[in-house]
Amino acid sequence: MAPNKPPRDPSIERSSEYEDFLNKLAEYHEKRGTTLDREPKVGNRHIDLLRLYKRVNDEGGYDKVSDTKGNKLAWRRLASEFLPGSPNLTTQAFLVKSAYYKNLAAYEITHVHKREPPPKEILEDVSAKGGDLLSRTTENYFRPASREADRLRNGEEDSEESDEEGGDTRTPKESKMDIDEPGSTGRITRALRHAPPQRVLFQPEVGTRQTRTATGHLNSPQPNGMFSTSGAAMAIANYEPRTAVPSNMKPVATPANQPEHFRNLRMKYIVNRKNRPVPIRGMMLPGTGFPGPNIYIRALHALRSKEPEEEAYALHHLVKISHERGDKYRFDQFPGLAEALIAKVIEAASIYYDVRWEIAFTEEEMDKPSALNGLSGTKDLIQRIKALQTLDIQDDLLPEDVTKTLGMVNEAALIIRNMVMLHENAYFVSMIPSIRDLMVIVLNLPNHETAVELQHYALEMAEQLTKFWTLDAQDPLYRSLLAQLDSEDRGKIITSLRALGRIAMNLEATNKLADVPYKVLRSICDWLLVEDEELRNACLDFLYLFTGFVDNVEILANEVNVEALVNQLVRLLQHNATTFEERRSNQKSSKSSQHAENPPKLSAAIIEQLVTMEEPERSAQWLRTCFEEDSTGEITQISLWSAYNAAFQDLMTQGQSFKALMPAKDFITNVSTTFAGASAQVLTVGGQPKYTIRGIRPRLTPVDPATKKPYMRCCWHPPALLNGYSDTRHSTAKIECGEYTAGAKAMWEHVVSSHLKIPRDETGKWILEAKPDIDMANGDVLDPTLPTTYFCHWGGCTRFNPSGTDSAYEVGQHFKTHLPDTSAMQSLHAKHNRTPSNATLLSTSAQVRSENFQPQPQFGQPVGLGGLGMGRSHPHSSHGYAHSRDSRNGYSSSGTSVPPPSTMPLFRYYNTASDEQQDAAGLPLASVLVLRNLARQLGKLDPPKPVAEMPDSPSHKRTHSETDPEHRRTTGAKKPRLSDASREAAQRETEEIEKEEKEAAGWVPRVFAPVKEQLWFVMAHNLTLKNYMGGLFKAIAAGGA
Repeated sequence: MAPNKPPRDPSIERSSEYEDFLNKLAEYHEKRGTTLDREPKVGNRHIDLLRLYKRVNDEGGYDKVSDTKGNKLAWRRLASEFLPGSPNLTTQAFLVKSAYYKNLAAYEITHVHKREPPPKEILEDVSAKGGDLLSRTTENYFRPASREADRLRNGEEDSEESDEEGGDTRTPKESKMDIDEPGSTGRITRALRHAPPQRVLFQPEVGTRQTRTATGHLNSPQPNGMFSTSGAAMAIANYEPRTAVPSNMKPVATPANQPEHFRNLRMKYIVNRKNRPVPIRGMMLPGTGFPGPNIYIRALHALRSKEPEEEAYALHHLVKISHERGDKYRFDQFPGLAEALIAKVIEAASIYYDVRWEIAFTEEEMDKPSALNGLSGTKDLIQRIKALQTLDIQDDLLPEDVTKTLGMVNEAALIIRNMVMLHENAYFVSMIPSIRDLMVIVLNLPNHETAVELQHYALEMAEQLTKFWTLDAQDPLYRSLLAQLDSEDRGKIITSLRALGRIAMNLEATNKLADVPYKVLRSICDWLLVEDEELRNACLDFLYLFTGFVDNVEILANEVNVEALVNQLVRLLQHNATTFEERRSNQKSSKSSQHAENPPKLSAAIIEQLVTMEEPERSAQWLRTCFEEDSTGEITQISLWSAYNAAFQDLMTQGQSFKALMPAKDFITNVSTTFAGASAQVLTVGGQPKYTIRGIRPRLTPVDPATKKPYMRCCWHPPALLNGYSDTRHSTAKIECGEYTAGAKAMWEHVVSSHLKIPRDETGKWILEAKPDIDMANGDVLDPTLPTTYFCHWGGCTRFNPSGTDSAYEVGQHFKTHLPDTSAMQSLHAKHNRTPSNATLLSTSAQVRSENFQPQPQFGQPVGLGGLGMGRSHPHSSHGYAHSRDSRNGYSSSGTSVPPPSTMPLFRYYNTASDEQQDAAGLPLASVLVLRNLARQLGKLDPPKPVAEMPDSPSHKRTHSETDPEHRRTTGAKKPRLSDASREAAQRETEEIEKEEKEAAGWVPRVFAPVKEQLWFVMAHNLTLKNYMGGLFKAIAAGGA
């Protein structure tokens, strides 16, 4: 009779695919010699092997799911899918993993990965602990040792009990159990659970007390587990306590009862300590906890080991260390590091040449052709490099070994480059002679793209190291640096010029820069014409050193167009000059007439900003804004306190929660705190005390207390008094608004809101057009309002007179033309707003009132424009009051009174770049220093030889024929009069005489005379270079110009 089939489990979907899969799986296990569990049970559920197989392979396979680092808790997630609601998910996860491991792991390796699975002895026959089945072999897999081997390894001896039983069948102690490390592939050996203690009910003796050898069966328990009542009572009645047995005491040896024993132990300890060998100092002994050398020492020894893998490890870490800790990582703390890096970089020559350079330190080794002098450097290195045979490297794709070698060489060079940026490291490396040979070898490598990076590193090293050396004209490094100037690489040119310019910078010796090729000098002069500030700076630094010697300047004068060089240097004197304008007041004007009697009136926006502050900062800011220190100034305390209260009275009465104003006593004390020169005084006038504060006075124009920038005054005239352009007495200060705002934007908002009365909506936007109320029933206007008419009453403007405009947008945009230009295009606008040179300065809105209203112009404002930026009237205006003026009566064409223009002169300067100490810097400074050197050295040279012109040259004939009367007659020209002909002849004679005098003069007049006017302009208008232009003019005058 066939066995019954197992009942169908709802967790398994028994489809045809499932049955086919299990049949194939059973056939596979039969061939493999293993046993298949078709429906493994975990808990109370059976596992669907087909579903588990698909799910694990969706995750990447068994090894991927078992990766505890990259895919943590993967088996636990799978177990939660197959066993929902399991109470012990950790244990169930391992059971699911074991089911897959025993039944499906080998099948996966064969059919999914197409590889041969490991033998069953190291797969199905061992625990599912760990992973790495694809790489598991019999060679790299170690089976866990048996318990017998562990017991013998731990030093336990065989017991009689184990011998009798034929083996160790005892339960191992918890401390002796094997604990597998996470991720291992050995046998899983979890700690065994201890059996719970047996619960034995208390069974009192119910009979007479028996001896220990007697075994009674009195009062046996009843079948239901209970004892009879009579037996319990009898046991209690017959209870007798056990007889006391004396305890066995063992004597303990102590220093008190056995002193001789302890004396012998101490003497034995002393003898053993004396005979103990002393450990070697610095030696890393086992168990001492010494962590080993740090990364710096490890990298140093790895680099010196000459092992490619160790060198790659060291270079990788040293690049990072030199970049992140280059300011603290020093060569002198790690002896041999610099030499090892230099030797590594020199290996670059073997990539391109058939040579392998070696640094030699003995005479026997120096005789080799490939030996470099490590004691004093190799003098004939360039000649030896030229004699080498270049390897055939035609393609940029290098072999793998060559690419790795070149990568490590570049890393070593980068490490040196990073570390020599520190002055101490640069000085240390400069004392190693082989560093020069390194740079010479690298700079003379073949012109190949793979060597560009290495050559840039070598040039940057040279830039930091040449300041410690004196290089003569035949030094290999000096010649190599000059050869780089013939390159087309901008980076090489700039770095080479800097390295050449820094030779012997830190030494007392001079850097003469001798034997510079003429082609290089011409190229340097041509590079000054290129719009590249970095390249120009490098060229000027080189020329400054080169022109410091007469011999070099003589070569420059004979081989280079020195006139064109000087012209370009003069142009560079004004490189990136910025315009600075200053209007100086008349010193003869009385200072007392410029004093204000009352503090200026601040706008509501400024007051709102001040009122939010707390005392005493609020009063201090208000004082700095409206007052200034003056040793002769004086103001009464009551008037000062009243002005302070009046400034904040409107906001304080609005009911907002602002801090109260400072009391009068504290306010007067704060005045002396704010102004160091101010002091409170009590004077007696007419027998009455007068309380004053001396040392301050009101400002004419309030300023920003932080930036000291003057505020802008509102010049709006009330329309009731001005009424358009008909009022001719509007220049009186009393009819102006007079409030001050922080800038042009604040002034525009002040005029639009306070004077034009343009409202805002809920979002704060301006309502440019009033919208009438509409009846929603019939669409009629409920309350029609007449449109508002706007005028511009700023300083006598008549743009919208006499009818005005009803467009708030138009008047708002027009008013912006009265305000200063603060946009980025200010300089461009100022250029186009200037008046013609033959016209007088334009009158501004500031000139239509008293002279106290005239604000001082700000930096960069155009000539002819006032502080408010109104240089001309609106283009649509037909009543421009500033364009035509009757000089006889002083009135404009519109009938308004116009005061005479300001008599304060305007000074314009063109200043160039400066440093933190406000001294000259950049290209202008380098240019003026080179010009000064040229002027000094050219004056020491002999005058240039005159160039004789050929009388029958084509140019001479052409000039003669064009001035010949016959030529004029044949060409139809009018015959000149005798006076004209004589005048032309005299002019030609004068020009020839000037030319001969110029040729007979020295180099300085010949070179600097044509640019003398430009130099005077720089002298007068460039305040930054004024201290250097004096020395230049002295040198020019000493040269005869």
